Amino acid sequence: MNKYIALAAIAAATILPAQAQKLVIKGSDTLGAKLVPLLAEEYKAAHPGVSFEIAAEGSTTGIAAITDSTADIGMSSRRAKATEFSGAAAKGVSLKPTVVAYDGIAIIVNANSPIKDLNKRQIEQIFTGDVTDWSAVGGNPGTISIYTRNTSSGTYSDFKDLAMKKRDYAPSSQKMAGNEQIVAEVAKNPNGIGYVGLAYIHEAGIKVVSIEGGLPDKASVQAKKYPYARPTFYYTNGEPSGEAGKFVEFTLSDAGQKIVEKVGFIAVK
Repeated sequence: MNKYIALAAIAAATILPAQAQKLVIKGSDTLGAKLVPLLAEEYKAAHPGVSFEIAAEGSTTGIAAITDSTADIGMSSRRAKATEFSGAAAKGVSLKPTVVAYDGIAIIVNANSPIKDLNKRQIEQIFTGDVTDWSAVGGNPGTISIYTRNTSSGTYSDFKDLAMKKRDYAPSSQKMAGNEQIVAEVAKNPNGIGYVGLAYIHEAGIKVVSIEGGLPDKASVQAKKYPYARPTFYYTNGEPSGEAGKFVEFTLSDAGQKIVEKVGFIAVK
């Protein structure tokens, strides 16, 4: 009798569903707060055996997670640094970037601010602290409140490179954990200014400032005419494979890129 019970148990085990696979994705808040969760939901609808763990704590953490083999995909809104490539190589990891969307870092002010347009020099002066009062750039008198991302953010680094000639941020600038936090602060502060990715520009209480007459939109970002345009990435250890490879493929598919556009970013195709 025990023999038949054992055989029945073996047979039952063979028809049980395969163990669910979990994709661990870490890194950029710009990608991870809205876009990647939506992509994951769509992907799970077609692949019910796959679950996701998504941690959006900044691009630096995403690249580090691939280097340390604690994630399958690292989200990043910036390119990996030479030191990150060499650090990964020292651990036997080959950082492989895949461009998944294009973005334009939008400058936002309070919806009631009279500021509509700034030039690149003024942006540099504001965020480095050379200019501290709105009256110096055509606004109402008042001390400028600067909101930036934190130091683990790819946007924090990219903005320094693209807008500030790699100079340091003003000591008075306030570091926020994510795009949504910057929006919230600027929306309630008439003297506030900050920057966010394109997926966050339609929130209540803010408006986008044009830069020398140009706004970050599909045409200006694709043509690289907007000065703060940039690609965003998935990083993997070598060529993505397995379930991670399938998710990368889905992100780049027509269906995935439609979600990219729906969220507010610019498709790579």
